[in-house]
Amino acid sequence: MAFPPNYRQERSNRDKAKQRKAQEKQEKRDEKNAQRKSDPQPELAASEPKKEE
Repeated sequence: MAFPPNYRQERSNRDKAKQRKAQEKQEKRDEKNAQRKSDPQPELAASEPKKEE
């Protein structure tokens, strides 16, 4: 065995990977929210019948 395992470094690497994944997930959520908020609810506008007077 050349070197003993460095458990603290391995743990740090796992934590960093976990944080990156969570950050990417949050960015995707933010993109979807921004897109949803910019569109004025197209589903409701299409489903409502138009009133003719």
